[in-house]
Amino acid sequence: MLTVGHGAKVDPSVKLWHNDAGPIVIGEVAKIFRGGEIMGPVTIGDDVFINRDCYIRPHTTIGDRVNIGPFVKLITDTHEIGPARRRAGTVRHDPITIGDGVWIGAAATILAGVTVGPGAVVAAGAVVVADVPPNAVVGGVPAKVIRRLDSEPEAAPERRSRGRSRG
Repeated sequence: MLTVGHGAKVDPSVKLWHNDAGPIVIGEVAKIFRGGEIMGPVTIGDDVFINRDCYIRPHTTIGDRVNIGPFVKLITDTHEIGPARRRAGTVRHDPITIGDGVWIGAAATILAGVTVGPGAVVAAGAVVVADVPPNAVVGGVPAKVIRRLDSEPEAAPERRSRGRSRG
């Protein structure tokens, strides 16, 4: 099953692999650019921007207002360690959760079982193998916390009056 929210735009070249056991839900006003592949079950929040050629595997949840750069990979696939004759044992999909307001830079890879906290930034090219705290910038291979960000909500813009003041 595929559910696409009001005002969402998905480029026709994006491959959406879904069925009753693996639905894909895309939130309102989300935008997904060309060439990507999404395999359900996946949930994508409202007002999400996913740039070109992103690869999103099953059991991924993306919050609201997330920006994902081009060539990002969210890979939930992993394996049990098998015997010496074949180390890649039984396959499993450990969930990935991306919090609200996250920005993931170009060509970053987030691996199975990772949660990226709300308001975090993942630097371009980073390989994320462990949870990312809220409001942190991570980068490198493997990704490490580079700095903490302000967690205060953004102030509402001031309204400017038009025309004459009343007074």
